[in-house]
Amino acid sequence: MQVEELLPGLLLITPKVFQDHRGHFFESFREDVLSSHGLANNFVQDNQSLSNKGILRGLHFQAPPHAQGKFVRVISGAVLDVAVDIRKDSLTYGQYAAVELNEENFKMLFIPPGFAHGFLTLHDNTIFTYKCTDYYHPETEGGVRWNSPELNIPWNIENPILSAKDEILPQFSDFVSPF
Repeated sequence: MQVEELLPGLLLITPKVFQDHRGHFFESFREDVLSSHGLANNFVQDNQSLSNKGILRGLHFQAPPHAQGKFVRVISGAVLDVAVDIRKDSLTYGQYAAVELNEENFKMLFIPPGFAHGFLTLHDNTIFTYKCTDYYHPETEGGVRWNSPELNIPWNIENPILSAKDEILPQFSDFVSPF
């Protein structure tokens, strides 16, 4: 596995994929690889979503004491995956990384606690999965508006399909980080 740090703690993981006439094989998770990069996380919950093209989920986080790290990947389809640093003491506060994750490039992201996370589906029937380091606690969930001008994220879509909750998230300029 190749690991690249995009922002402090935010890791892009590219596995070694073995392909032949039968299909492909790769290791989709290696605890030793993550721990060799200083991440000693215990994953406690797996989530999976199915979305059609043009669905935007995010930008979400869970606040302390239930902050979540996430290990994300696409099983089928494609997403533009975005993580925004919301750690107020971080040198990269307010900066984001955007990466296409898809069924052909096999790339994965580890998103540490202190980042808001979201993704835009680029194909119909996209299956997205993520491992979480804490359980879902609705009382600690939060988010930032996907199209906050201060973030200037190049989603390349004007009117994505959003949940009712995501439509009313605060702009980044009005956001007070719990991290």
